[in-house]
Amino acid sequence: MEPDGAGTREASEAALARIAALPDGEIDLAEAALALAALDRPQVPLDRYRDHLAELAADVAEEVSAARAERGVERAAALSRVLFERHGYAGDRLTYDDIQNANLMRVIDRRKGLPVALGILMIHAARGQGWDMVGLSFPAHFLVRLGSGGDRLILDPFAGGRILDSAELRDLLKEVAGEGTELKPSHYEPVGNRSVLLRLENNIKTRLVKEHKLEAAGRVIMRMLLFAPEEVQLWREAGMIEAHLGNLKRAIGLIETYRDKSPGEAQRRQAAILLQELAQKLH
Repeated sequence: MEPDGAGTREASEAALARIAALPDGEIDLAEAALALAALDRPQVPLDRYRDHLAELAADVAEEVSAARAERGVERAAALSRVLFERHGYAGDRLTYDDIQNANLMRVIDRRKGLPVALGILMIHAARGQGWDMVGLSFPAHFLVRLGSGGDRLILDPFAGGRILDSAELRDLLKEVAGEGTELKPSHYEPVGNRSVLLRLENNIKTRLVKEHKLEAAGRVIMRMLLFAPEEVQLWREAGMIEAHLGNLKRAIGLIETYRDKSPGEAQRRQAAILLQELAQKLH
């Protein structure tokens, strides 16, 4: 999935729209993340970023060959050496909430970012070797899992690709989700490529909402819907933002889509109530 005329907003939007029709496993995660990043930097050519992604994969292949890395721990070490030592990537602990940390172009420029952005780079480099690497549904802190033979290693992209054991996972969970939180099997569940992209963009949206930049947050939601139109709650969220901004006709259209796509009766009833309230305000 490569945007035609890369570097233009239209090309990026078209590329993201094409993802909507793709099976999840066919999504090129890093290329899609570049398309999302390009929406905020539409005149910046993507070629050098694509070249860098290819370089990461090639460098890991070289490292693996030189070290004869076959076991999971050896492969994890090769990934870490290439991304976090040779290329200098790191988790941005000082300015964690900077929106640049979720824009893959800026992450590559600055060599630092959020866990999910760094995780996308790890997944890209690992899959370039034909390895089995997926993102996990661990809450509030993106982790990846590397499968190799009978091994399943959980790695923390924000900590230089460090392998985490059960005790470290438990400590991390309490740190990011609260002392009363306990590990559950669901925290180890793999997530699809589309979900990883949604998680990346959700970081941007959440920060914009906190900063009361609702128009910008609404634009982020709409680009999430380009590649994930069946994420029903996003239609509702987009509609509520438009209503808050006073764009009632647009809000009604978005809530109608939410109603039409909602699988549950309770959701459709909720949509009907919202539509009635919006119609009353419109008239």
